[in-house]
Amino acid sequence: MKIDFKKYSDGLIPAIVQDFNTNKVLMLGFMNEEAVKKTEETGRVTFFSRTKNRLWTKGEESKNYLELKSMSVDCDNDTLLIKAHPLGPVCHTGADTCWSEKNHNDNFLLYLEDIINLRKQANIEDSYVAKLLSKGINKVAQKVGEEAVELVIEAKDDNSGLFLNEAADLMFHYLVLLNAKGHTLQDVISILKTRHSK
Repeated sequence: MKIDFKKYSDGLIPAIVQDFNTNKVLMLGFMNEEAVKKTEETGRVTFFSRTKNRLWTKGEESKNYLELKSMSVDCDNDTLLIKAHPLGPVCHTGADTCWSEKNHNDNFLLYLEDIINLRKQANIEDSYVAKLLSKGINKVAQKVGEEAVELVIEAKDDNSGLFLNEAADLMFHYLVLLNAKGHTLQDVISILKTRHSK
């Protein structure tokens, strides 16, 4: 990666930080050559703070680090795009992003996957997902089968409301099953994309 640090008189280049999973823009910072090296070495995004006049690792006080996933330079070699996983709110105000946007995926199914992942860690008395997963993979798979059969039955009738509700039940339990098996919807989408390209 060739970065032109000499383009700006202060030797700092803009670094746009984007969430690796949601693609939301989280913040903008500035980096010099030393900050880039430290980011690559530690795996935590580090900037050069113009106010502190030193290297500054995001989260060094709040512990809301940005875990580096990838870093690339633009076509002019003077701006970085950093994809990272945030370990908490990014903005000093406590907001998810420096533009006060919520950092969740605009694709609701991917957002629902995140919710399922959170709910599985809850108390089984408080969470249907946690309770279902606690019964083991066979019970989760059985539930998907039951919902599929109910969808097929409703498909034979002309009640769109019942059909769509059963379709939603099947989709939800399918996502729970993927989670239980350690996979995501994106894994399935990747396979579909590969098949589509053939």
